Amino acid sequence: MTRAKMKLLGLVPKMWGGFEVLFHCEYDPQSPEDQRFCKATPNGDARFSIDNPDVISKLVIGKSYYFDITEAE
Repeated sequence: MTRAKMKLLGLVPKMWGGFEVLFHCEYDPQSPEDQRFCKATPNGDARFSIDNPDVISKLVIGKSYYFDITEAE
């Protein structure tokens, strides 16, 4: 398993009612945790369309989130 740490950059409302959710890997050289994450996921972006109000209500722009990358069966 690989874990990415990404910061939420934006929530863009879509005409159909959902949101486009934009994440980006960030690196703070003063953060020991970021130094560890940089070895596995040094750079990247993720973009999701989410149409679940419960999920959207819990997301905070500028906050970091973890993404686990595991093989699907």
